Amino acid sequence: MVRNKKRRWHCLPNQEPTELDRKIMYWEERGKLVPTRDLIKTPEQIEGIRRSGIINTAVLDAVGAAIHPGMNTQEIDDICMEMCKKHDAIPACLGYEGFPKSVCTSINEVVAHGIPKVEDVLEEGDIVNVDFTTIKDGYYADASRMFIVGGKTTPEKEQLVRVAKECLEIGMEAAKPFCFVGDIGHAIEKHAKKYHYGVVRDLAGHGVGLKFHEEPDIDHYGHRGEGMLLVPGMVFTIEPMINMGTWEVFVDADDPYEWEVISGDELPSAQWEHTLLMTDHGVEILTY
Repeated sequence: MVRNKKRRWHCLPNQEPTELDRKIMYWEERGKLVPTRDLIKTPEQIEGIRRSGIINTAVLDAVGAAIHPGMNTQEIDDICMEMCKKHDAIPACLGYEGFPKSVCTSINEVVAHGIPKVEDVLEEGDIVNVDFTTIKDGYYADASRMFIVGGKTTPEKEQLVRVAKECLEIGMEAAKPFCFVGDIGHAIEKHAKKYHYGVVRDLAGHGVGLKFHEEPDIDHYGHRGEGMLLVPGMVFTIEPMINMGTWEVFVDADDPYEWEVISGDELPSAQWEHTLLMTDHGVEILTY
């Protein structure tokens, strides 16, 4: 028997354990990784994240209404900045660990963290991921969408974009109260493999809400029953990055900021992302 085991989960002082306490301690006693109490958001915090999510969705809606062939990605950044000013919000990416712009714009083989540039001009048939995170009154909300520039692309790219969205939806279906992070990754990886796609392993979803990145990491591959226990009140992203070929990636050597992540074989990549609240019945989408 292990005595004086240090718990990650602590009951509130001078109170009897609640049903939630008992469920979490049940899994902790069986050696599972459980959240700390600070990862369970209060109703007030959830409402703040929800308000930030509404603005985040409006930003991506504005990008979707404007995106077209011949547009450069700096113009996307300009739209995001203008929308933030309109809603008295802050773009979380701007200045984050040296990131130079307010939004990530990742075209074709760029998996993530693409930097907006005047010289990056969108062409008909390109696929581009626009990933934006809003801070409103100290609360964070994070989402990304794929756009097919001009509305038409190759059948191969169209399928990739569709399957990546299906992976997000399947991951959300797998995210049940008192499931594990590995349940999500297992479901996503299983679907992607049907199409012989690679699931990026070097980047992950994450807890979010009071900070840009919180615990837990949400891997998009893995095994059922592994990773952290997910309980009602936790807020996190699912954001599978699905590559047409290998799951491996590299950082663009020509990027002076060392941010842009490229698929290992330079085949196209696609990603969709929502910020999600775990409830007693499953996840609630806070960003679209």
